[in-house]
Amino acid sequence: MIDLDEFLSRSGIELHSLEQWIDREWLLGERSSTTIVLTDMDAARARLIHDLKRDFGVNDEGVDIVLHLVDQLHGLRQVLAQMRTETQAARRRDIRRSRGRKPGPILAPRRKS
Repeated sequence: MIDLDEFLSRSGIELHSLEQWIDREWLLGERSSTTIVLTDMDAARARLIHDLKRDFGVNDEGVDIVLHLVDQLHGLRQVLAQMRTETQAARRRDIRRSRGRKPGPILAPRRKS
């Protein structure tokens, strides 16, 4: 978690923008009765939003689309990482099984009579 002053310094945005972006659900900061709880992930996302708006002139609707696509990309990366882990585990299981088998005789294929 990052305190508010450090977050604003890291992201380069003002408190007013932060509040708007949380209201638009571009950032997932959680409000408590006295403060807003933010993470490093929120800071990185705020820098992205700030760059999109300031450097590239992207409007709010464009930011919505970009953030949606970024979220989809991260979701796909998680799915691929999980698939890679499962595939590696399956390969290790197959190797262990094949090592546990004793080689048997090689049989010629049967001919039909």
